[in-house]
Amino acid sequence: MPRALLSVYDKTGVVEFAQQLLRFGFDIVASGGTERALRDAGLPVIAVEQITGVSQMLDGRVKTLHPAIHAGILARNSERDLEELRTHNFAPINMVVCNLYPFQETVADPGVALQDAIEQIDIGGVTLLRAAAKNFLHVVVLCHAEDYRRIIDCYDAGEAVDIALRRELAVKAFAHTRDYDTAVHAFLTRDLPTAIVTEELPEHLSLASTRVEMLRYGENPHQQAAYYSRLSGTGPLGGIILGGKQLSYNNILDLDAAWRAVSSFDEPTVVIVKHLTPCGIASAGTIVEAFPAALDSDPVSAFGGVIATNRVVDESFFAALGALFVEAIAASGFTSDAQALFAEHRKNCRLLQVVGRVDGTQLEVRSVHNGLLVQHADMGDPDGTVYRVVTQRQPTDEERENLSYVWKAVQHVKSNAIVLGVRNMTVGIGGGQPNRVDAVRIAVEKAGPRSIGSVMASDAFFPFPDSVEAAAAAGVTAIIQPGGSIRDPQIIDVADKAGIAMIFAGVRHFRH
Repeated sequence: MPRALLSVYDKTGVVEFAQQLLRFGFDIVASGGTERALRDAGLPVIAVEQITGVSQMLDGRVKTLHPAIHAGILARNSERDLEELRTHNFAPINMVVCNLYPFQETVADPGVALQDAIEQIDIGGVTLLRAAAKNFLHVVVLCHAEDYRRIIDCYDAGEAVDIALRRELAVKAFAHTRDYDTAVHAFLTRDLPTAIVTEELPEHLSLASTRVEMLRYGENPHQQAAYYSRLSGTGPLGGIILGGKQLSYNNILDLDAAWRAVSSFDEPTVVIVKHLTPCGIASAGTIVEAFPAALDSDPVSAFGGVIATNRVVDESFFAALGALFVEAIAASGFTSDAQALFAEHRKNCRLLQVVGRVDGTQLEVRSVHNGLLVQHADMGDPDGTVYRVVTQRQPTDEERENLSYVWKAVQHVKSNAIVLGVRNMTVGIGGGQPNRVDAVRIAVEKAGPRSIGSVMASDAFFPFPDSVEAAAAAGVTAIIQPGGSIRDPQIIDVADKAGIAMIFAGVRHFRH
């Protein structure tokens, strides 16, 4: 007589499935709450203790971890294995039906106690699934109630569960335990000091992510998309959506770029992003003062963009937006009055509250064909970076301050990247160009007459003097760049002849 072991936390459909198995001549073995549920339904059940000869232990932590169970699951349909089972008075187990404690649901509560989370780490269930999935050539393993019907249909048709279906179900079981273990690992490591960036990248990368929501579409309407979060129970960027329409795929990408940029600044700062490219960055005493300066950097591109600010958005900031169409705003918070104003007058504008700036502790992961690229985040110049003035003229104190600002800004612009700025704000940004001189020309064009007296940052060295010549013609007075070109002497000579002060930072900040 075939034997099935049932041990499920989620008991959806399990009583009905057991009834069908009994109809097909199965003995039903069950443990703990599953056994009680089946007995309450009036079904004949063999308790696990009857098989093992040992009562459950440690408040139920140990029930199925016994040779009588696992030998029955792992036995092959060979005379040698079956004889060994008989020697120990064990019997084969032909089917395992199991799902796991709700660990992911438990840790979705940001206030969950560590001990409560630990208690939801399933041991016996994971072991049952792995054992049955390993022996799928001889055992049927089920971890999803949606598959119960498929098994019953096979038996109703008078057919055995074939190898193809058993293999498919085994793959599901291994995926179930993989995702479970990954979630446990992610939870236990997320607050450890060792989770902070180390020099060595992991040999095996675990990406514990939970699908938060299906999006209307991806980058384009014909593409399907969803948002997955590394932090269970949170919205995009680990934040909370406070208002507006559902965020789109492109909104989330732009908000991420804007939040990364604004995280580089300590003073009240506003960043405006369009199509993953900052078009305006400015800092001031308040974000209300910073916003017009950020907008003035490129008001045409800002239309339909997203905004990030590292301060709380209040009703004054709402008023400062004027008539500008904004898709979404990410901020460290929104006052209740501001939320009410957005709900009444800008009901489609998405509001995302993000707690905590980007700190570089998470790895950056990008997909490529048949693989992933993984790197530590670029969090600015590494410790020990030394700047060198390489021109005859030293930059003034004001130029040094402005160069420091645009050097932070340029790190968030797509390469090739050029940023012109004055007094804690950008005035022209050129990025994403296949050659650097075009990026300079775009930045200069955006700046217009404001390029006169501005400073310039370049995310990588200048391969030819033409970029510096274009900057000089536009009235740029000082430049910061990594240096390292074979033509550095010619470039320095052009700067000297134009009276431009130039700093070599010695660090490149590509952003592809």
